[in-house]
Amino acid sequence: METSRSGTSRKDSEALATMEQYTFPQILLRQAERFGSEETAIREKAYGIWQRYSWEDYLSYTKHTALGLASLGLERGENVGLILDNHPEWLFSELGAQAMGAVTVPLFTSAVARELTGGLNRIRASYVFAQDQEQVDKLLETRDELPHVRRVIYVDPTGMRSYEEDPWLMSFAQLLELGKRLDRETPELFNRELWEGNPEDVALMLMTSGTTGVPKLVMLSYQNFTDMASKWLKTAPIGVGDNWISITPTAWIVDQLWGFGIALCGGVVMNFPETFETAAEDFREVGPTVIVTSSRFWEDLASQIRVKINDSGFIKRSLYNYSQRVGGTVVDLESERRPVPFYLKALKGVFTRVVSRPLMDRVGCLGFRAAYTGGHPISPDVIRFFRANGLNLKQCYGLTEAGGIFQVQPDDEVKPETVGKPLPGTKVRITEDQEVLVASKSNFVGYYENPEETAQALKDGWFYTGDAGYFDEDGHLLIIGRKEDIMRTREGEAFSPDFIETRLKFSPYIKEAVIWGEGQPYLTAFINIDFGNVGNWAEERKIPYTTYTDLSQQPQVEELIRGEVKQVNGQLPKPMQLVKIILLYKLLDPDDEELTRTGKVRRKFVFEQYRELIDAMYGGKKEIQVKGQVRYRDGTVGTIETTVRILDV
Repeated sequence: METSRSGTSRKDSEALATMEQYTFPQILLRQAERFGSEETAIREKAYGIWQRYSWEDYLSYTKHTALGLASLGLERGENVGLILDNHPEWLFSELGAQAMGAVTVPLFTSAVARELTGGLNRIRASYVFAQDQEQVDKLLETRDELPHVRRVIYVDPTGMRSYEEDPWLMSFAQLLELGKRLDRETPELFNRELWEGNPEDVALMLMTSGTTGVPKLVMLSYQNFTDMASKWLKTAPIGVGDNWISITPTAWIVDQLWGFGIALCGGVVMNFPETFETAAEDFREVGPTVIVTSSRFWEDLASQIRVKINDSGFIKRSLYNYSQRVGGTVVDLESERRPVPFYLKALKGVFTRVVSRPLMDRVGCLGFRAAYTGGHPISPDVIRFFRANGLNLKQCYGLTEAGGIFQVQPDDEVKPETVGKPLPGTKVRITEDQEVLVASKSNFVGYYENPEETAQALKDGWFYTGDAGYFDEDGHLLIIGRKEDIMRTREGEAFSPDFIETRLKFSPYIKEAVIWGEGQPYLTAFINIDFGNVGNWAEERKIPYTTYTDLSQQPQVEELIRGEVKQVNGQLPKPMQLVKIILLYKLLDPDDEELTRTGKVRRKFVFEQYRELIDAMYGGKKEIQVKGQVRYRDGTVGTIETTVRILDV
């Protein structure tokens, strides 16, 4: 057992070893017996004040949620849909349904009505938990198409007064009252149902990103999660009483693993910020130990920092730039396992105190013992940027089917361009055609109602990831990209679009990039500008604009982005350099099916949608008239007509 400075046991190997014998609700019961009302299990910030839930409270809310569902008629083996944000009710709802033997299926709150309806019908959901009026309205819009849904339970009652007479809807508070009543009538029911669960049972199903087509439903057992949680708790600098802050979507594998695997098994405190916009401030107040979030989070944060530095005074800017050069040199030497000269160590120490620590404190990242990025490849420049500023940011690699992140850079050998080495108990190998395979107890059970795809993905205990990669001389894994996305030019030169796109997105002025060039004489790209950063840049230079479309087509903006692309070209071998680019007239959007809900580009869909623009880049044209559609937040669709220029780099 390890003990923290405060005297709290951080890691209990004996308790950890037993967790794989239980389901999530059973683990919660054990932890409530262990920690009771003294230790904090959950914190939520509401109206500027942190609300605390003890482990005893956690169990009580889960129990009454479970019994409320039992009162409504939930049966073992049924599926329950969850359209919930990052709040404690998400934990209570998921664990409550699982305690009664149901399988939970989290869906993205950002999904439009037709996506939610399609997902709920695929699983024939009997009950649905919805966050608020916005989510309820989506379901009411397609109510006639949801024959399996017997009741919708909404969490936030704001604006729901006029809905109270609808028997299809029920508030979360009413569900809890039903549960309390049943608990008084049948006090032994909860425990009886709870212990019917088996660790090999399917706990939940998560949708894959769907970059290549219709998302698949991944079935994950309790044992898949507890095995992965055990690996992380044995290796990551986190344990009992430490803080985790929940900011990624509840339908993503990361928050599912941490919320129900690591936090439950390790006695870690789950913290929920008031809003995503207040997360940086809430970071500072809570002092989370570890953060795992998407590459886009770190790309956006790096862009914000660099833009603000560029806007600062000469002395601050010069001091920061010198600090970056020193920090970057140290990072490079450490990643190459070369000795760092004493004078560089001394300079790094000075700049850490004067520049890096205040900067990391300003963005809420000072307290992290470790920070991880996953979900999509990230530019090594982003890793190097944060490490030069003193943040222990590491790239890692995982998939939903593998139970989450299984490949992490070790602390003593971080190499920004790799995803490190496998966690204990995980085997990784590369096939002759460079596909990455993983074998682990964390590998998923199978795809829901899809035995053919399951048989293709799981063979002899190995999960075929579909990603291409290779090991370097130190045994670190490098991911090239999706195997099916590896392209070749007309001359036969192989290239990975991801490799170039991640480097372009390090620019504070580039939000998204999509590379083309399969079977073509040269490479081209679509670029989405960062509307906020480019807008600020334009305003400082008195460049007038109205909309995103207007800003993206300004000649000065075209020159700005052309310069950023030239800079990236200088870091790439000649066959991978971009020759032509187009600044897209609209942002790629999940609602238009151009991106997945986790922000990944659906390359095939984008290719079909914008084929005319791609052909123009290879047809010698200088500009092209386009008429496209854009979907607004209220669901209405508008038409854009503009002239798009094709820029030579």
